[in-house]
Amino acid sequence: MRVSVIGLGYVGLPTAAMLAARGHEVFGCDVNPEVVAAVNAATPHFAEPDLDMLLEAAVTTGRLSAATTPREAEAHLLAVPTPLAPDRRADLSFLEAAVESLLPLLKPGDLVVVESTVPVGTTERLAARIGAARPDLALPRRGLPSPRGALRIAHCPERVLPGAMLRELASNDRIVGGISEDCAEAAAALYEGFVSGGIHRTDARTAEFAKLAENAYRDVNIAFANELSAIAERAGVDVWRAIALANRHPRVDILRPGPGVGGHCIAVDPWFLAEAAPEEAPLIRTARAVNDGKPARVAARVLALSARFRTPRIACYGLSYKPDVDDLRESPALEVVERVARAGGAEVLVVEPYLQALPARLAALPGLRLAEEAEAREAADIVVFLVAHRMFRRLPAGLFAEKAVVDAAGVLVG
Repeated sequence: MRVSVIGLGYVGLPTAAMLAARGHEVFGCDVNPEVVAAVNAATPHFAEPDLDMLLEAAVTTGRLSAATTPREAEAHLLAVPTPLAPDRRADLSFLEAAVESLLPLLKPGDLVVVESTVPVGTTERLAARIGAARPDLALPRRGLPSPRGALRIAHCPERVLPGAMLRELASNDRIVGGISEDCAEAAAALYEGFVSGGIHRTDARTAEFAKLAENAYRDVNIAFANELSAIAERAGVDVWRAIALANRHPRVDILRPGPGVGGHCIAVDPWFLAEAAPEEAPLIRTARAVNDGKPARVAARVLALSARFRTPRIACYGLSYKPDVDDLRESPALEVVERVARAGGAEVLVVEPYLQALPARLAALPGLRLAEEAEAREAADIVVFLVAHRMFRRLPAGLFAEKAVVDAAGVLVG
């Protein structure tokens, strides 16, 4: 089958390479010409284990190529960003632009799959948009058999973890929600070609809702852990030890607190769920407030310690949103470091083994620079652990015995 993948980011590129490895002819499309050039040169534009080998094989065999405009195909996968707008509603402009780019290419019987995370009802609205622009095409109908030659339109939300994307693309169960049953079956047939996990068929609205529920669930539970950490700090309790003891209960599994919540999913998707019925989502909105407020709490704790020193030197360990990746999207560690640096009066050394240079929002701040771990540790009066990278967890706790330590990520926890 010829497959078009629109959006060659963290989800689209591994998916395109995986489809090519399974024998499909894959056309990748991205609006960024630098991304397109990198893909055609078989060079991933972000770090992900084993992606370089898979991509090289896909490109050198001629099964994967990329361009800035989509090409005609039998199946079209949309994997573009759906960021949070300033009003905390989904910004669907990238997805709408992707659909617009497809309109001249669509033909009877084509499959269109939305992988982007979206509010409930989005897939149906996109189908209506296609129908209005292309009245010559038959569309699927919710709950009814589709007319002969109708487009097949479905939502199959991505479920991958940076750092383990290729393994999870193949092994994780997938939800396939079609506007009609035959849409779900057509999409499931494509995914069964490279997914060893279960393929669970449903309608598009339920698939959209389930994806949002997954991430809201995690956000709410992280918020509970973060709230416990704030209470424990006030009460003079070691939150890590307390959680470990509480989790000895057979029906308790409290998550780990941290400096906040980041990434393209958990920090964003709960708002898409609340968007459907704001008055019915007080818990989801409160969890977002707790997690969004955590970076400011961590920064305030660091600045309070800084007051003990005339010109404090602060080593901040980690900038990415999760351990062992270079992904900075929505990273709470970035906000903590920025708040500390903007307060002034301190030298801030950042230790981030997955970056060669500071991101733009930090690079221009005075008194802040990237440093090697040993240099930062030796120079620091205050050490702040923000990300539990594997290399940080391997450091003996005794190395920091004479430092003031804020361990927001549980790096030194035994």
